[in-house]
Amino acid sequence: MRDRLTTALGGLSLLLLLAGLYLAFASPPDVNQKELVRIYYLHVPAAWTSYMAYIGTMLYSLLYLVRRDTRFDRVAAASAELGVLMTALALFSGSLWAKPTWGTYWTWDPRLTTTAVGLLIYLGYFIIRGLIDDPHRRARVAAVLGIVGTLYIPVNYMSVYWWRSIHQTATVKILGKLELAADPRMMQAFFTMLGAFTVLYFFMVRLRSILAAREEARELAHDEAALRGLSRSGGA
Repeated sequence: MRDRLTTALGGLSLLLLLAGLYLAFASPPDVNQKELVRIYYLHVPAAWTSYMAYIGTMLYSLLYLVRRDTRFDRVAAASAELGVLMTALALFSGSLWAKPTWGTYWTWDPRLTTTAVGLLIYLGYFIIRGLIDDPHRRARVAAVLGIVGTLYIPVNYMSVYWWRSIHQTATVKILGKLELAADPRMMQAFFTMLGAFTVLYFFMVRLRSILAAREEARELAHDEAALRGLSRSGGA
């Protein structure tokens, strides 16, 4: 059967991305950073999506530990994959932004350092998954790491407030009273791109989970066929 929800999510994410890119280039340049600020419309949504992806990994890992259903493990892994991709995108776009503003592509700033640590945690998540053959043991170990790894998110978000940092604080402040420190046209472009990346997250996780389920079913069918072949040869 055709998966209409996945198709709808993919189409909506594409439309929002196109609208967001149009608004991003139509919005006014920043007073200080001029045209360079347009990296912001990619950098921040990527970082936001990485947070959302790791939280998704935590939630589905918890569901797996409670229900012991491998479909939750598949979604947790799919969400973590997207988290790694978006973290890498955030670091890459951030380095392009840092060079003209800070004079270097990389510095051991608290925000950058904790982001790199988060990326290593979830790369380790997949390394561990690859080292364990038993699917249920792999899912249990990965679930624990997926839950514990999420602790990096509040540390990463608060790093610019807790430690001396050259990284700017949030343009959209969500702690305490909501503050929007930018031109309304810039905020319109930003929130459109944020919405696009959010829908893109659900689309890609759903698509990856479906593909993982099909791969698992194919492997199971192959194993069952191999066992039937062995039983026939043994009987002969």
